[in-house]
Amino acid sequence: MNKRQVVLESISALLIMLFLYASISKFLDFQRFIGEMNNQPLPNSWTPFLVLTVPSLEIAISLALIFERTRMVGLIASLVLMTLFTIYTAVILLHFFDYVPCSCGGVIRKLSWPQHLVFNLFFVVLSVIGIILQRRSFFKSILITKNSFV
Repeated sequence: MNKRQVVLESISALLIMLFLYASISKFLDFQRFIGEMNNQPLPNSWTPFLVLTVPSLEIAISLALIFERTRMVGLIASLVLMTLFTIYTAVILLHFFDYVPCSCGGVIRKLSWPQHLVFNLFFVVLSVIGIILQRRSFFKSILITKNSFV
C-alpha cells in the first residue's frame, strides 16, 4: 500500500467514524433529536423528513466510503453534506437566527459554534483531499488497465 492509499484510507476511516458516530448518537437519543430539529429555524413540517433522512444519509455515506468501488460517491456526498453543515454553522455565527440548538449527536453537541465551524471545515478539507486522491487513483488504474491491453 503506497502513501497516497494510506492517506486515502485514513481520510475515509475518519469520515466513516464521524458519520457513524453522529448518526448512531441521533438514533440512540431519537426523541431529543426530534425536539432539537423542531427547534431549528426551519419549518416544523420538515422535521419528519429530516430526522430520518439526515442520520440515514450519514450511514449511507459511511457505507459508500467503505468500498473502493463507491468511495468517490461517498467522498463527494461527504463534501456536500459537510459543506451544508458548515454553511449552516456560518449562518448561525453571523446571527441570522436568535436561538439555534445543536442537533448534533453525542459529544459533538458540546462544541461551541466557532468550534463547530472549525470542526466542519476540517472535514470539508479532508473530503476535498480524499476526492483529489481518489481521482488520481481512479485515473491511474484506468491508465494501467488501458496499457495492459496494448
